[in-house]
Amino acid sequence: MSERSTEQIRELLDSLYRVDSGRILATLIRLLGDFDLAEEAMHEAFATALSGWPSSGVPHNPRPWLISTARFRAIDTLRRRARFDASQDELVRYLEGQRSSAERSNEEDSLEDDRLRLIFTCCHPSLEPEARVALTLREVCGLTTEEIAKAFLITPRTLAQRIVRAKTKIRETPIPYEVPAPEELPKRLGAVLHVIYLVFNEGYSAAAGAEVTRAELTGEAIRLGRLLTDLQPEPEVIGLLSLMLLQESRRAARTSPTGELILLENQNRSLWNRRQIAEGVALLEKALNSRRFGSYTLQAAIAAVHAEAESVAATDWRQIVALYNQLVQIQPSPVVLLNRAVAIAMRDGPEVGLTHIDAVLKHGQLANYYLAHSARADMCRRLGRTAEARSSYEKALALTQQEPERQFLQERIRQLK
Repeated sequence: MSERSTEQIRELLDSLYRVDSGRILATLIRLLGDFDLAEEAMHEAFATALSGWPSSGVPHNPRPWLISTARFRAIDTLRRRARFDASQDELVRYLEGQRSSAERSNEEDSLEDDRLRLIFTCCHPSLEPEARVALTLREVCGLTTEEIAKAFLITPRTLAQRIVRAKTKIRETPIPYEVPAPEELPKRLGAVLHVIYLVFNEGYSAAAGAEVTRAELTGEAIRLGRLLTDLQPEPEVIGLLSLMLLQESRRAARTSPTGELILLENQNRSLWNRRQIAEGVALLEKALNSRRFGSYTLQAAIAAVHAEAESVAATDWRQIVALYNQLVQIQPSPVVLLNRAVAIAMRDGPEVGLTHIDAVLKHGQLANYYLAHSARADMCRRLGRTAEARSSYEKALALTQQEPERQFLQERIRQLK
C-alpha cells in the first residue's frame, strides 16, 4: 500500500477505468451472471476505491481488489433484494460460495479469457446481428450509447432498446457465458471477427473526441485478435490480426506532437513500427497461402502495400486498385467502393477519381459519411474547383465530431479562401 492524494487516486482510477474496466466487467459478468448487476457493482467498486484509497493506500494489484470489492457489493445488493424476493437468497448463497476472481491464478494467460467469453456471448447467433455488435461495443469495449448510436447512424434511444432486448434474451434463453466448443466455432467466427474489427476501427479513427486514435481500443482489439488466433487459427482470423497490426503500425505518425491530423502522404514513415509491419506481413503471407482467405485478408494486403512503400509516390497504386477490385467482388459496400475510388484517383488522376466518388455518393448511402465528402473535396481542390471543394469540405465538417479532423477541415477551408 502507498499513500496518495485524492487527486492522484482519481487520476489512477480514471486510467484504470479506461484500460481495465472492460476486463473487470467481463469477469464480473462471469461471476454474477447478470450484465446490469455486474455494471452497477463495478461502478460502486470504483466509487469505494475513490473514497477509501487516499487513506488506506492503493492495493498492490488494483484490478483484483476492484473485482473482489464489486463482487461483495453485488452480494450485498442481492441480500437486500432477498428480503422481498426469496429466489434471490439461493443466488446469494451460490455467489458467496464462489472464489473471487482475485484468488484465481494465471487468469491473464488463459485462453479461456473472460473478455473472449463475453464476446462470444454477445455475438451469439440467436441475437439479432445489430444487437450483437451494439452489445459488444457497449459491454466489452465500454463505448457509450451515444458513441455507438452515432456509428450506426441511429438515435441513442433506439440503440439503448437494442441493448436492453439483447440482455433480456441472454438472461431468459439463457445464452451460455462460454467460448463455444471447437465444432461450433466456425459458424460463430464471422460475427466475432466483425465486432473485433469494429472495435479496432473505433480505436484507429475515433468517432468523436479530442484525439484521432484511442490506443486502448486498438490495443485491446489486437489482444483479442491474438487470443482468437491461438484458439482458432483460421485464415480470416489471421488476416484480421494482420490487418490490425499493419494499420496500428502507423499510429505514431498519424498525428503531430500537438495532436493535429497528418494524412498518409505527409507522414514521417521512419516513425512507423517496423516490428508490427514485419509481423503483419508474415501473418498476411500465411493467410494468403491458405487460398481460403476473405475480405480481412484482402484489406491486410492493401495495408501491406502501403506499409512497404517508401513514399506515396513509390506506392504501387495499380496493385492496390487490383486488390480493391477483388475486395468489391466479395464485399461491395459503399465504403469499399469509396476507398477504391480514392485509389483509382491516385492511379489515374483526380478527375477520374472524382467521377467514381460521385457515382458512389449518388446512391445516397454515404450522405452522412464525412470521409466521403472530404474525399470529394480533396479531388475538387486538386482540380482547382474551389467552390465545389469548399462546399464538400463544409459538408464533411458538419458531419464529424472528431476535433483533430474538424481542425484539419477548417484549415483546408481557410486555405481555399
